[in-house]
Amino acid sequence: MASISETLLFFSIILALSRAMHSASVVEDLNNLKPPPDFSTTIRNNCIHNPSLRYCNSSDLNEIFKSTIVASHLCNESRNPNCVETFPKIDLRSRPKIAPLYLSFSFFWKYCPLSILSIDLSNNSMKGSFPIDVLQCTQIQALDLSHNELTGDVPIHSFSPLTNLTLLNLSYNYFSESTMSDTEFFKRFNASSFIHSGLLPNQKKFTIKVIILLVGFPIFVILMVGCFGWLFFVRPDFLPRVFRRENKFTPSMLKAATDGFSRENLVGKGEGVDMYRGVLRDGTQVRIEIYRDDISRESQRRFEEECKVLVQLSHENIVQVLGSCSRRKLRAIITEWMEGENVEMWLSRSAPSWKHRLKILMGVVKGMCYLHEEWPEVGYDLRTSSVLLSDNLEPLISRFKVGDQSSSTRINWISNLLSEIHKIGVFLLEILVSSRLSDESKSGEVRFIDHIRKHYPGNLREVIDERMKMTENSFDQAKQLIRLGLMCTDQSSSHHPHLSQIADIITRAYESWNVLASPTHKRSPGDKGHKRIQSR
Repeated sequence: MASISETLLFFSIILALSRAMHSASVVEDLNNLKPPPDFSTTIRNNCIHNPSLRYCNSSDLNEIFKSTIVASHLCNESRNPNCVETFPKIDLRSRPKIAPLYLSFSFFWKYCPLSILSIDLSNNSMKGSFPIDVLQCTQIQALDLSHNELTGDVPIHSFSPLTNLTLLNLSYNYFSESTMSDTEFFKRFNASSFIHSGLLPNQKKFTIKVIILLVGFPIFVILMVGCFGWLFFVRPDFLPRVFRRENKFTPSMLKAATDGFSRENLVGKGEGVDMYRGVLRDGTQVRIEIYRDDISRESQRRFEEECKVLVQLSHENIVQVLGSCSRRKLRAIITEWMEGENVEMWLSRSAPSWKHRLKILMGVVKGMCYLHEEWPEVGYDLRTSSVLLSDNLEPLISRFKVGDQSSSTRINWISNLLSEIHKIGVFLLEILVSSRLSDESKSGEVRFIDHIRKHYPGNLREVIDERMKMTENSFDQAKQLIRLGLMCTDQSSSHHPHLSQIADIITRAYESWNVLASPTHKRSPGDKGHKRIQSR
């Protein structure tokens, strides 16, 4: 039962707030209100009578005064029968104009009257987050926030102090789905408390999510694995380097690099070999040799093994091999692109001097010695049409015979060595004579060698390239080297010079020419000729 002074205070409060509600700003009017002189005495007496009142521990009289004014007016707005005696409920159902206003009075909820047992704020189309201030009324037994447009998370843990709460209605809102559906909070209330609230998983949506998860995710994984697998095996150049197979190219990569093996990029053709110019995805220009013959699986395996060797070659007179492509119907060797011409074109286009021809021979022999000593299992093509020239006229062995080399027996090793000697012999003769080896077949090669042999030694001036301005010394050197070339290509003889002897003779000829060409050199009787070639 309230005291007489408290009763009088309630009446004055009602009148004050009634005036305030008609003003332009309720909040401003509340701030302008001051407590009457005896207000502190009334509060003190109330706290003596009921120490559990929430404002008993507060010293802010202005805030307490404003909260009692709002409480008095709210009690009447909620249609309580006797606001002087008690304030059992807050009922602002379907009051969208004033409900948000009362929610904004945080000082009221701070000192929420202990008599309030029910709060109904339903059907107000309120927006925003959960009105957590109402939970300061920890004694309430019922709370209805249904039919609003509230969003965000529900502060589930803040409901713990509300031990008397037995009726809760959060239906028809847009709260975030809870991840705590198995907690005690949901066990306290039945499912009707959360109809279309967004808190509980929507069964239909949940079923759709499960279907998407169970069906869509595996499909997504399959697609991703398929896409990655396609890139890995078909276009690995789109992947980061860490995922690429080193020195491995695919037919699709080569097709893209050559614009579909277009005629514009076809730079040469040979027996079973097409040579293309290509540009890799990173902008690197390459030379691609395509072998289209169908081979056995064993030959393909041998091709792959030998390509692993080719990418390890490193010499100034050997074109760098970047990698290979190995398929049964399409094999390829990819090397760096050289802008220069080959030796055959160089000999035909210009009239190279004797010194430059010796330099070419030296470079080729150096490359041969490197392959013979370091990689004896690697075969190569040694023709003027396949030896390229760099910008500074360094010869580069550029074509390799992959897939038909074998060094498993001594007989094969000797056969390969003799083949190398024969190749350098033919190359040496092509460098020196005026006629070209137009027919690269075996019979054409025999006719070319026989033509030179007929004029050796007495009529060599008829076959030596007349465009070279040769002195007597250079002619003697050319004569000796032609003899060396004929010895290397002599099929009837079982004695051929060693590769090291060939290299020694060509080196001494080059060094001797440098000395002879020196303006300070004076010829002596011993300058003419070289040591006789050793045979085996």
